[in-house]
Amino acid sequence: MGAHLARRYITDTDTEPDPGKKFEFDPNYGFPERKERVMVATQEQMNLAQVPVEQRDYCAHHLLKLMKCKRDNWPNFLACKHERHDWDYCEMQDYVMRMKEYERERRLQLRKKRIEAQAA
Repeated sequence: MGAHLARRYITDTDTEPDPGKKFEFDPNYGFPERKERVMVATQEQMNLAQVPVEQRDYCAHHLLKLMKCKRDNWPNFLACKHERHDWDYCEMQDYVMRMKEYERERRLQLRKKRIEAQAA
C-alpha cells in the first residue's frame, strides 16, 4: 500500500501519470473496437433527484433507482437490497476500470521512455 505514492513522488516521477490531468495516450490505442462510455442518467434527472455532485458518475442511474426504492419503501429500507447491490457492483466495476486505465497509461509511458532510450 502506497507504492503508487512512492513511484509518483520519489522514483518514477517522469513515467507515473497524474490522475488529476488528462491522459497522454489515445484511449483507443491498442484497441481495434473500443466503445466510449456514456452516461445513462441525464443531468436533468440527477438535478431533479438532487443527487450530490460527488456521486454523479457512470453509476448514477443505479443510484437513482436506489433512491426511488428507498423513497417508495420508506420504513422498510431493507427492501432495496437488490438496488443497493447493483449500485455497489457498478461502483466497484467503475473503480476497477479507472485503475486499469491508470495502469495502462503508466505502462505506455514506460514503453515510450524505453523506446526513446533505445533510439538514443
